[in-house]
Amino acid sequence: MTNSISAAETSELLAHAHKAEEQAIALHKRYQGKVETSLRCRVTSHSDFAIWYTPGVAEPCRAIAKNPDLVYELTHAGNTVAVISDGTRVLGLGDIGPKAGLPVMEGKALLYKYLGGVDAWPIMLDTKDPDKFIETVLLLQPGFGGVNLEDIAQPKCFRILDELRERASIPVWHDDQQGTAMVTLAGLINALKVVGKKIEDVSITFVGSGASNVAGARLIFASGA
Repeated sequence: MTNSISAAETSELLAHAHKAEEQAIALHKRYQGKVETSLRCRVTSHSDFAIWYTPGVAEPCRAIAKNPDLVYELTHAGNTVAVISDGTRVLGLGDIGPKAGLPVMEGKALLYKYLGGVDAWPIMLDTKDPDKFIETVLLLQPGFGGVNLEDIAQPKCFRILDELRERASIPVWHDDQQGTAMVTLAGLINALKVVGKKIEDVSITFVGSGASNVAGARLIFASGA
């Protein structure tokens, strides 16, 4: 039994990939991006502004001032993630900068909403300084329920994640580290089941020492390798 694919199937897959590339610019230009803000509440007349804005909005403000945790019940924060990047390690494109990295972060926000029903917003930081990056994320956190770090060059990505997890009051996740590591471990566990071996009995090679492999090694070692 083999899982190899034929030359014809390979050509078909490549053609499908190239077609998506050809359509990408046209569709991104047509829609001018992939995400937008929309209202959750109903506004049927100008009188509703008294509830959602002034003077009614003062009541949830007072409640949150007394109990800050109510921000997750009375605002969007509990279901909103900030997707934050500096554009220094974007997919296979490398350091293309914050503006060029924005389409990828919009795509991440699309995945959050479409697959999980979670609101997410892309935020691109125009700095390569890890200290400024960390400080900016900490300043932004009151308006979000979590932070998804994305496409940050190593080695600074390690320090940024570790420090933010220690200092932030909301969950901070680096997709290229924890996300890839989790999927890699899941694939490894399933592969070991197929071949009937235990993780502590096999030899594992990590090719490269980027963000995903370093985090993957940590998780796989912690799982018994």
